Amino acid sequence: MNKGVLYLIPCPIGENLPKDVLPKHTLQTVHSLDHFIVENEKTSRRFLRAADHPKAIRDLAFETLNKHTPESEINSFLAPLFEGNSVGIISEAGCPGVADPGAQVVHEAHKKGIQVIPLIGPSSILLALMASGFNGQSFSFVGYLPKDKKELKNRIKDLEALSKKYNQTQLFIETPFRNSQLLENLKAFCAPSTRISIAANINQENEIIQTMPISKLQPNRLKIHKIPAVFSLMA
Repeated sequence: MNKGVLYLIPCPIGENLPKDVLPKHTLQTVHSLDHFIVENEKTSRRFLRAADHPKAIRDLAFETLNKHTPESEINSFLAPLFEGNSVGIISEAGCPGVADPGAQVVHEAHKKGIQVIPLIGPSSILLALMASGFNGQSFSFVGYLPKDKKELKNRIKDLEALSKKYNQTQLFIETPFRNSQLLENLKAFCAPSTRISIAANINQENEIIQTMPISKLQPNRLKIHKIPAVFSLMA
């Protein structure tokens, strides 16, 4: 029996409908699948309904993959693939495996000779980079910055040094309720000439994308508290 294919399924960012941001081929592939590995079953069920999956959602099979999933369970998630069934990985928003769960399953799939196909859809990281005006030829996504203020200061200084040395864009994210505090710390710790780009609520009606030198950053005027955002830094 031929093995199934592991598909990486991007989800809309924010409240966009799947048909508004995902190409026809991606939606057709989603419609063909009965087995899913998901970051959150409730939101994935909502996504599949919004994507007009032709089958009753209750008849689909779901496995949950998040930071609490034991590594020992990963191999069991691949079982349907060896029975000839293709499987889709769905994260909360954006692309699986990019600042979201999925890489562990993909790694195991490659080890076991399972074909992996990434599907086209939105990535907040790439969209933020595109809109920043910074170097898109050399960039690094570093995830979350430290919470401890001293460690945060050192990390920001390190990112500035890397950006300057390699002419490289440094991208990072923060828990939304700490966005305003992060802006204040960037203002305090970065050199005035360092440039920062803030991309919040990407692809939404109230989208905020602004790029400026730190010297012109006014944290209190940017209303991004509790709003998903990606930050880009260029020294």
